[in-house]
Amino acid sequence: YDPAVKKVEVLAGQGAAPRLATRAYFAERGGIPGRGAEAAAVPAVLDACVTLLARYGTRSFAESAAPTMQLLEAGDGEWQQNLLKTFKALCAAESGARGGRAERLSAVSDLFYRGSIATQIDSWSRKNGALLRYEDLAAHRTRIEQPLAADFLGHTIYKCGPWTQGPYLLQTLQLLEAIEEFDYRQTDPVSIHYVVEAMKLALADRDAYYADPLYATVPLRELFSSAYVALRRPLIDPEQASRELQPGDPGDMRPLLAGYRWDAAAGGPVHDTTNCIVADKEGQVVVATPSGWAGELAGETGVRLGSRLQSFNLWPNHPNCIAPGKRPRITLTPTLIMRDRVPVAGISVAGGDWQDQVALQLLLTHLVEGIGPREATAAARYGTRHLIGSFRQPAPQLANLTLDPRLAPKVAESLAARGHVIEVTGGPIGAPCML
Repeated sequence: YDPAVKKVEVLAGQGAAPRLATRAYFAERGGIPGRGAEAAAVPAVLDACVTLLARYGTRSFAESAAPTMQLLEAGDGEWQQNLLKTFKALCAAESGARGGRAERLSAVSDLFYRGSIATQIDSWSRKNGALLRYEDLAAHRTRIEQPLAADFLGHTIYKCGPWTQGPYLLQTLQLLEAIEEFDYRQTDPVSIHYVVEAMKLALADRDAYYADPLYATVPLRELFSSAYVALRRPLIDPEQASRELQPGDPGDMRPLLAGYRWDAAAGGPVHDTTNCIVADKEGQVVVATPSGWAGELAGETGVRLGSRLQSFNLWPNHPNCIAPGKRPRITLTPTLIMRDRVPVAGISVAGGDWQDQVALQLLLTHLVEGIGPREATAAARYGTRHLIGSFRQPAPQLANLTLDPRLAPKVAESLAARGHVIEVTGGPIGAPCML
């Protein structure tokens, strides 16, 4: 959020699939791996940070990187010292560049993506079965995009585009607003039932339609239209949990998509996400959900590659089928809440497919119940696995309703009577941060 112009924009920090990452390549190998060198997209975080500094910052790259470099200096691992050398090289590129601040910052990205570091990553990749090449890195630029937004209870909720799962949170809010009797309480079984059933419909659309909009036609206008919401709202039964995947047909404006098919894969959990929300004295606000260090270490660069290609599928003609240059539809999904064109809250959640399920609950408890961030993030939560998993497409657990053990005694019996298949976790659902 830029207070000077009261504008929100998205810096897309997800890299694309390398040119060698074709559907045919992975189909021959039995799928996209969840770990290892082959699962790496182009590393995007460095240029995202540099772009953020260039557009909104005042410090140099070296000043901003100093705390990270102090942590690396204190480390005794070989990778930490190698990464420290890479940071020192980036700082040297900045200080040695001609021109003003913009040119010096550009020199940092140029060294990483089009200079010696890119050459090192290319060399390591060729020797270790990775698909990244110098050309992939050289082509990378951080995209500046318009956010998606929806109004809810006098507030505007901003999300990233359909290369993330974020739009389904907005779809869920629209469905909930269409339910006249809906009045949210975090520990009320009726509220939980309505939220979960609305999420199931929006998640089904996520799994059927969301993808990199540069490579696929995502029918956002239709998905967010009042006519489509009106078609989908009657699918929510106030007394009975759905036991079907039910994507809609926004193209033909029908409540259900005929002949919907999908293929389950091996699936697997990923635990590599954290949170970042910051506001400064100028009124700037950044909400981010950084992730992706579950991949391989790119040799002596110390750079830990991600494994986000596993969020693609191999289904022919599906919008999120892997293709060179395409961004995977990821779970990472920060949330910015505004009122009267001014930020009032930011939410970031770690937890894969739990992320927007948890963010939605924080948003509802804050805006409907008036609960503050500390209590909202500590509250007992719920979620559903009634979805196609985002990491190698594990099969949905139809009618699943997962409950925090602190919440289960209060609501499980009532929700089970509505047909929900109850699962009680061993601890909290998701890891949220709210400012």
